[in-house]
Amino acid sequence: MSTIEIVATVFGLASVLLTVRQNIWCWPTGLIMVFLYIFIFYEARLYSDMGLQVVYVVLQIYGWYHWLHGGKDKGELKVMRIGRRGAAGWALVAVACTFGLGYTMRTFTNASLPYWDAAATVMSLIAQWLMARKVLESWVIWIAVDVLSIGIYLAKGLYPTMVLYVAFLVLATMGLFAWRKSWKQAQKAAAPQPA
Repeated sequence: MSTIEIVATVFGLASVLLTVRQNIWCWPTGLIMVFLYIFIFYEARLYSDMGLQVVYVVLQIYGWYHWLHGGKDKGELKVMRIGRRGAAGWALVAVACTFGLGYTMRTFTNASLPYWDAAATVMSLIAQWLMARKVLESWVIWIAVDVLSIGIYLAKGLYPTMVLYVAFLVLATMGLFAWRKSWKQAQKAAAPQPA
Protein backbone atom coordinates (compact mmCIF):
# COMPACT_ATOMS: atom_id res chain seq x y z
CA MET A 1 0.00 0.00 0.00
CA SER A 2 1.45 3.36 -1.04
CA THR A 3 0.54 6.98 -0.48
CA ILE A 4 -0.15 7.45 -4.18
CA GLU A 5 -2.61 4.52 -4.11
CA ILE A 6 -4.46 6.03 -1.14
CA VAL A 7 -4.68 9.45 -2.83
CA ALA A 8 -5.90 7.83 -6.06
CA THR A 9 -8.49 5.89 -4.06
CA VAL A 10 -9.86 9.07 -2.46
CA PHE A 11 -10.13 10.84 -5.82
CA GLY A 12 -11.73 7.74 -7.33
CA LEU A 13 -14.41 7.61 -4.66
CA ALA A 14 -15.11 11.30 -5.07
CA SER A 15 -15.33 10.94 -8.84
CA VAL A 16 -17.82 8.07 -8.79
CA LEU A 17 -19.96 9.69 -6.08
CA LEU A 18 -20.12 12.86 -8.17
CA THR A 19 -20.98 10.78 -11.26
CA VAL A 20 -23.88 9.13 -9.44
CA ARG A 21 -25.16 12.64 -8.72
CA GLN A 22 -24.56 13.70 -12.35
CA ASN A 23 -22.25 16.45 -11.08
CA ILE A 24 -19.82 17.82 -13.69
CA TRP A 25 -16.96 17.79 -11.15
CA CYS A 26 -16.83 14.02 -11.55
CA TRP A 27 -14.63 14.55 -14.61
CA PRO A 28 -11.75 16.63 -13.13
CA THR A 29 -11.59 14.44 -10.01
CA GLY A 30 -11.59 11.38 -12.25
CA LEU A 31 -8.78 12.90 -14.32
CA ILE A 32 -6.55 13.15 -11.24
CA MET A 33 -7.37 9.57 -10.29
CA VAL A 34 -6.50 8.11 -13.69
CA PHE A 35 -3.19 9.96 -13.85
CA LEU A 36 -2.18 8.42 -10.53
CA TYR A 37 -3.32 4.93 -11.49
CA ILE A 38 -1.05 4.95 -14.55
CA PHE A 39 1.90 4.68 -12.14
CA ILE A 40 0.21 2.27 -9.73
CA PHE A 41 -0.64 -0.26 -12.43
CA TYR A 42 2.80 0.01 -14.02
CA GLU A 43 4.36 -1.02 -10.73
CA ALA A 44 1.88 -3.93 -10.37
CA ARG A 45 2.60 -5.11 -13.98
CA LEU A 46 -1.10 -4.78 -14.86
CA TYR A 47 -0.29 -3.34 -18.27
CA SER A 48 -3.80 -3.53 -19.68
CA ASP A 49 -5.05 -1.54 -16.70
CA MET A 50 -2.16 0.90 -17.12
CA GLY A 51 -2.99 1.42 -20.79
CA LEU A 52 -6.62 1.83 -19.85
CA GLN A 53 -5.74 4.75 -17.59
CA VAL A 54 -3.97 6.49 -20.48
CA VAL A 55 -7.12 6.16 -22.59
CA TYR A 56 -9.17 7.34 -19.62
CA VAL A 57 -7.29 10.64 -19.65
CA VAL A 58 -8.76 11.32 -23.10
CA LEU A 59 -12.20 9.96 -22.13
CA GLN A 60 -12.30 12.10 -18.99
CA ILE A 61 -11.72 15.23 -21.07
CA TYR A 62 -14.29 14.10 -23.67
CA GLY A 63 -16.88 13.26 -20.99
CA TRP A 64 -16.38 16.61 -19.29
CA TYR A 65 -17.02 18.44 -22.56
CA HIS A 66 -19.85 16.16 -23.70
CA TRP A 67 -21.80 16.40 -20.45
CA LEU A 68 -21.68 20.19 -20.73
CA HIS A 69 -22.40 20.56 -24.45
CA GLY A 70 -23.65 17.22 -25.85
CA GLY A 71 -27.33 17.69 -25.19
CA LYS A 72 -30.09 19.28 -27.22
CA ASP A 73 -28.99 22.63 -28.70
CA LYS A 74 -25.49 22.02 -27.26
CA GLY A 75 -26.90 22.14 -23.75
CA GLU A 76 -26.61 19.77 -20.81
CA LEU A 77 -26.77 16.07 -21.69
CA LYS A 78 -29.66 13.96 -20.35
CA VAL A 79 -29.60 10.25 -19.40
CA MET A 80 -30.48 7.96 -22.33
CA ARG A 81 -30.87 4.23 -23.06
CA ILE A 82 -28.81 2.10 -25.46
CA GLY A 83 -31.41 -0.40 -26.72
CA ARG A 84 -31.10 -4.16 -27.34
CA ARG A 85 -29.27 -3.96 -30.65
CA GLY A 86 -26.72 -1.55 -29.21
CA ALA A 87 -26.24 -3.77 -26.16
CA ALA A 88 -25.73 -6.86 -28.35
CA GLY A 89 -23.20 -5.01 -30.50
CA TRP A 90 -21.21 -3.82 -27.51
CA ALA A 91 -21.27 -7.36 -26.04
CA LEU A 92 -19.72 -8.75 -29.23
CA VAL A 93 -17.07 -6.03 -29.19
CA ALA A 94 -16.31 -6.85 -25.54
CA VAL A 95 -15.81 -10.58 -26.18
CA ALA A 96 -13.68 -10.13 -29.30
CA CYS A 97 -11.48 -7.40 -27.83
CA THR A 98 -11.03 -9.27 -24.53
CA PHE A 99 -9.68 -12.34 -26.31
CA GLY A 100 -7.50 -10.23 -28.60
CA LEU A 101 -6.01 -8.12 -25.83
CA GLY A 102 -5.66 -11.07 -23.45
CA TYR A 103 -3.83 -13.11 -26.07
CA THR A 104 -1.52 -10.18 -26.87
CA MET A 105 -0.71 -9.56 -23.21
CA ARG A 106 -0.13 -13.27 -22.53
CA THR A 107 2.05 -13.76 -25.61
CA PHE A 108 4.13 -10.60 -25.70
CA THR A 109 4.42 -9.38 -22.09
CA ASN A 110 4.93 -10.68 -18.59
CA ALA A 111 1.45 -9.46 -17.67
CA SER A 112 -0.19 -10.91 -14.62
CA LEU A 113 -3.71 -12.36 -15.15
CA PRO A 114 -3.74 -11.30 -18.82
CA TYR A 115 -7.26 -12.42 -19.80
CA TRP A 116 -8.94 -11.23 -16.60
CA ASP A 117 -7.08 -7.94 -16.83
CA ALA A 118 -8.03 -7.64 -20.50
CA ALA A 119 -11.72 -8.29 -19.73
CA ALA A 120 -11.74 -5.58 -17.06
CA THR A 121 -9.94 -3.22 -19.42
CA VAL A 122 -12.22 -3.76 -22.41
CA MET A 123 -15.42 -3.57 -20.39
CA SER A 124 -14.15 -0.46 -18.62
CA LEU A 125 -13.49 1.28 -21.92
CA ILE A 126 -16.98 0.44 -23.14
CA ALA A 127 -18.54 1.55 -19.85
CA GLN A 128 -16.54 4.78 -19.79
CA TRP A 129 -17.51 5.63 -23.37
CA LEU A 130 -21.17 4.97 -22.61
CA MET A 131 -20.91 6.97 -19.38
CA ALA A 132 -19.47 9.93 -21.28
CA ARG A 133 -22.58 9.67 -23.49
CA LYS A 134 -24.74 9.41 -20.30
CA VAL A 135 -26.11 5.98 -21.23
CA LEU A 136 -27.96 4.32 -18.34
CA GLU A 137 -26.60 0.84 -19.14
CA SER A 138 -23.04 2.02 -18.51
CA TRP A 139 -23.74 1.34 -14.82
CA VAL A 140 -24.57 -2.32 -15.52
CA ILE A 141 -21.19 -2.73 -17.21
CA TRP A 142 -19.46 -0.92 -14.35
CA ILE A 143 -21.03 -3.35 -11.88
CA ALA A 144 -19.56 -6.29 -13.82
CA VAL A 145 -16.17 -4.54 -14.04
CA ASP A 146 -16.18 -3.84 -10.31
CA VAL A 147 -16.88 -7.47 -9.40
CA LEU A 148 -14.10 -8.68 -11.71
CA SER A 149 -11.67 -6.02 -10.53
CA ILE A 150 -12.21 -6.83 -6.86
CA GLY A 151 -10.93 -10.34 -7.56
CA ILE A 152 -7.97 -9.11 -9.60
CA TYR A 153 -6.82 -6.58 -7.01
CA LEU A 154 -7.28 -9.06 -4.18
CA ALA A 155 -5.08 -11.54 -6.06
CA LYS A 156 -2.43 -8.84 -6.65
CA GLY A 157 -2.44 -7.56 -3.06
CA LEU A 158 -3.64 -4.08 -4.04
CA TYR A 159 -5.86 -3.84 -0.99
CA PRO A 160 -6.71 -0.10 -0.99
CA THR A 161 -7.62 -0.42 -4.66
CA MET A 162 -9.69 -3.52 -3.91
CA VAL A 163 -11.56 -1.59 -1.20
CA LEU A 164 -12.04 1.23 -3.70
CA TYR A 165 -13.66 -1.21 -6.12
CA VAL A 166 -15.95 -2.55 -3.39
CA ALA A 167 -17.04 1.05 -2.86
CA PHE A 168 -17.32 1.47 -6.64
CA LEU A 169 -19.60 -1.56 -6.72
CA VAL A 170 -21.91 0.01 -4.15
CA LEU A 171 -21.80 3.37 -5.92
CA ALA A 172 -22.39 1.79 -9.35
CA THR A 173 -25.49 0.11 -7.98
CA MET A 174 -26.64 3.44 -6.55
CA GLY A 175 -25.82 5.10 -9.88
CA LEU A 176 -27.92 2.60 -11.79
CA PHE A 177 -30.97 3.33 -9.65
CA ALA A 178 -30.40 7.11 -9.59
CA TRP A 179 -29.90 7.38 -13.34
CA ARG A 180 -32.88 5.11 -14.02
CA LYS A 181 -35.02 7.44 -11.91
CA SER A 182 -33.65 10.46 -13.78
CA TRP A 183 -34.33 8.79 -17.15
CA LYS A 184 -37.89 7.90 -16.14
CA GLN A 185 -38.53 11.48 -14.97
CA ALA A 186 -37.23 12.85 -18.28
CA GLN A 187 -39.43 10.40 -20.22
CA LYS A 188 -42.45 11.41 -18.18
CA ALA A 189 -41.73 15.11 -18.69
CA ALA A 190 -41.27 14.60 -22.46
CA ALA A 191 -44.50 12.60 -22.84
CA PRO A 192 -47.40 14.48 -24.42
CA GLN A 193 -49.76 15.79 -21.78
CA PRO A 194 -53.51 15.17 -22.19
CA ALA A 195 -55.48 18.25 -23.20
